Amino acid sequence: MKLPPVILASASPRRAELLREIVAEFQVLPGHAEEFQPEHLSPAEAGLLNAYRKARVIAKKFPDALVIGADTEVVLGRRIFGKPRDLANAHAMLADLEGREHLVITGVCLIHLRHHRQKLFSVTTRVKFKPLRAEEIAAYLARINPLDKAGAYAIQEHGDEIVAKFEGSLSNVVGLPVERLREELQLFSR
Repeated sequence: MKLPPVILASASPRRAELLREIVAEFQVLPGHAEEFQPEHLSPAEAGLLNAYRKARVIAKKFPDALVIGADTEVVLGRRIFGKPRDLANAHAMLADLEGREHLVITGVCLIHLRHHRQKLFSVTTRVKFKPLRAEEIAAYLARINPLDKAGAYAIQEHGDEIVAKFEGSLSNVVGLPVERLREELQLFSR
């Protein structure tokens, strides 16, 4: 795959680790843009908007690079779970998700400004949590840092303790849908 220089517009070490599965060399430059959750947008649309905003900030500074932005939403019904503000909020989020099925939606934006190319897509994975007691939630939260994770959990970190099953892309739940991104990057390299 022949790509221009690639920049990941994310501070997430998990996204960088996943991108290494596809792209050998890339830069990491967090795209600092305020995240929005407008009520008139679906969670997938909000994820795409936020991914675009993160990528665009970096693409304007590096127009010859292919910039990748991503934003992950954890959704239960109409409620969107962002990153928890503290441990109490993380505990409350996991208590709300316990025993229930929710969606993990990652919006991804690819931008190459110099060539006027852009692609936005989202991937959805269904995740079902096990029934959890308060002490099980507390024990899980003691093992991970939930404060930088949408929904206050990381499926790749002791996820077997809280997740009963999932349908779809595991890498999507981690933060970057590798399978779909690989396909889109192959199209970009043409």
